[in-house]
Amino acid sequence: MSVTAPRNTFKRGTYPFDRPVIILAAPRSGSTLLFETLTQSSDFWTIGGESHGIFERFNQFNPRTRFCDSNALSAEDSIPEANAQIRAWFYEKLRDAGGRRIRDAQETLVRPPRLLEKTPKNALRVSLLNAIFPDALFVYLYRNPRENISSMMEAWQSGRFVTYPALPERGKPWSLLLPTGWQSYKDASLEEITAFQWQAANESILAELTKLDRDRWMAVSYGQQVQAPAATVTAICNFCGISAVEILEALDRGESKLSRYTISPPAADKWRSNAAALARVLPGLQDTVELIRTSASELPQDEFDLSTEVAA
Repeated sequence: MSVTAPRNTFKRGTYPFDRPVIILAAPRSGSTLLFETLTQSSDFWTIGGESHGIFERFNQFNPRTRFCDSNALSAEDSIPEANAQIRAWFYEKLRDAGGRRIRDAQETLVRPPRLLEKTPKNALRVSLLNAIFPDALFVYLYRNPRENISSMMEAWQSGRFVTYPALPERGKPWSLLLPTGWQSYKDASLEEITAFQWQAANESILAELTKLDRDRWMAVSYGQQVQAPAATVTAICNFCGISAVEILEALDRGESKLSRYTISPPAADKWRSNAAALARVLPGLQDTVELIRTSASELPQDEFDLSTEVAA
């Protein structure tokens, strides 16, 4: 008996995606862990990593050029030709959960791929992403600033996360994302720089998400994904309109592991090693934390604690 090949009902057009899912988070919020967990679903396609190279191929989006001095980009910075090219580059790099390239799967695709994207710099370019992917859904990942800023400090100190080795006006390497106003932190302490980055990322995310219809974004916390991964995954998949079965099965098999960017083993109180430094910057973040609390009311309220214990 002959077997009829599945009919290819999907034709790539000028917009070859269906509701891309974009994780938004400050650096070191656990976004890689969340991304790698969600890639267990065959419904998602990814580019296999982060999209720094895609965006910064354009001089207008690259702080190493004279056309741009930070990672902060908006819809006003976009042009149709660049948007189309970025979509094309994303599409060409897509791979599924099994590592199969999109070019090898095009003949059997029956619907547009669901792109899953995660790059911390995206925190500063939400409206640009919305212009490029106008039907995108956003998952906002929040992490308590004590833990998050402490982890960012560790990342800076490791030397593994240098993004701009030779910025003008600085004279030494810069790590992680580059918000507007970074020049004012030339002589700042490490805790001041990382608190600035955390605040800029979270405020930028919420400034843009709150302009969108509420059914286009949801919020989860790092604590939720660590303490209740199955419930967190199920909530995200329900929001995205995909099945959570494959991811839950992987969790049941114990296939979760440390993310590829882990520096040192996770611990609930690891931030205490930086408690004295954190105590100097956390009071200045109270307004931002309150903004997050009120804008994303679904987040657990016990994750907004800013208290520290400073050794005598």
